[in-house]
Amino acid sequence: MMKILLLEDDYLYKISIKEFLEELEFLVDDFENGDDAFDAVFECNYDLLLLDIRVPGMDGFSLVENIRKEKLNVPIIILTSLTDISNLSHGYELGCNDYIRKPFDMIELKFRIEQLIKNSCFKTLDDKVELPLDFSFDVKKNLLLKKDEHIDLSNKESEVVSFLVQNRGFFVSIETLHEKVWENKEISYSDIRMCIKRIREKTSKEFIITKRFVGYKIDKL
Repeated sequence: MMKILLLEDDYLYKISIKEFLEELEFLVDDFENGDDAFDAVFECNYDLLLLDIRVPGMDGFSLVENIRKEKLNVPIIILTSLTDISNLSHGYELGCNDYIRKPFDMIELKFRIEQLIKNSCFKTLDDKVELPLDFSFDVKKNLLLKKDEHIDLSNKESEVVSFLVQNRGFFVSIETLHEKVWENKEISYSDIRMCIKRIREKTSKEFIITKRFVGYKIDKL
């Protein structure tokens, strides 16, 4: 399960973001003070940082700068108000990966997070990704393994597993699978669900997790 650090000093805004992300089954640690958030970054292994700029203690820009000085490559999204727009280039120079302008729709935040994880997921991976239930995925050969034994998947089943592995730890909607794996070709969602069912039959019912109205995911180890 993906773990996110949220730095936001507006209490109501912070709670709204936290509750929304937890509905998507992210783990969220929230902070109002930049100094506390900075300490937490080195105490926990976060998958993503969401940082407001104007907060008590260390501001968001200084936080990004100091994190990058410590050679941490965790993805960072800056939460910025309209008055901070002129400083965005500075944020990118310091090492943030993306920004989202406040006020924003929570769905936009979801898409930003998904896109950032997709873009960065395989950059630091070894040839083999270890997965729950003794499964692993060979990135170069696009093969699913269980205890080093090859699982016989069709080409499309392998593409689905590969995409879910790239996005492991958070849910991928059936609409996203249709777009990214089936390239928006004319196929019914029931066919996509049947493909998921076949993968489960060849692996385990728990290998691909379903959340109704949200999507599918393969958990991180």
